[in-house]
Amino acid sequence: MIMQGTAVNAAAIVIGSVVGLKAGHLIPNRVRGTVMAGVGLAVVLIGCQLALKSREPLIIIGCLIGGGIIGELLRIEERLESLGNWIGDRFQGSGQVAEGFVTASLLFCVGAMAIMGSLQDGLGSTPEILYAKAALDGITSVALASTLGFGVLFSALAVFAYQGAITLSATLAQQLLTPSVVQEMNAVGGLLILAIGLDLLGMKRLPVGNLLPAVFLAPPLVMLFASS
Repeated sequence: MIMQGTAVNAAAIVIGSVVGLKAGHLIPNRVRGTVMAGVGLAVVLIGCQLALKSREPLIIIGCLIGGGIIGELLRIEERLESLGNWIGDRFQGSGQVAEGFVTASLLFCVGAMAIMGSLQDGLGSTPEILYAKAALDGITSVALASTLGFGVLFSALAVFAYQGAITLSATLAQQLLTPSVVQEMNAVGGLLILAIGLDLLGMKRLPVGNLLPAVFLAPPLVMLFASS
């Protein structure tokens, strides 16, 4: 059934977030810090692995520059934070809602598993990639919710909308999504994941939200400029 993988993924985030919120007070602060450091290191590793698979670094640079300009014009990060703050106003005392929503949404939406899993689901195959991603996101959401609060729960909506859109449009884009296109899309996503990892480790806060359009600039740039 189409969208089944995305539905399972979103449900895993909700369940993990609830567990994190309910059991968060039982977890000492130093344990939370250590767990988040571990998650951050894992995210950095995943980002590096994806980014280093690129065969067209100039296209990646073009995607990031163009995507950053588009993101700034659209004020994507500002709008995400506003949405998080709007949610926070309705759940006072629930923790760093805006930060939790933005961080979790970006972490769960950007990357190879989100894109490839959604494509697999949309093309009619068993969504095994999204099932695996659901397990990872569920575990991660426990740690994030216990640290960043209620906003992590609402990232399930962003995941459902983002992955659902890719799934539903997959059948229309089969001819465009060649292996080289997907590879460069994943490489751009890997760099954004790396940026998220740096933020989770407290090293550097980058405007990742405004760079999200870079992922979707990869297909036209690959088709126009990639070496054969």
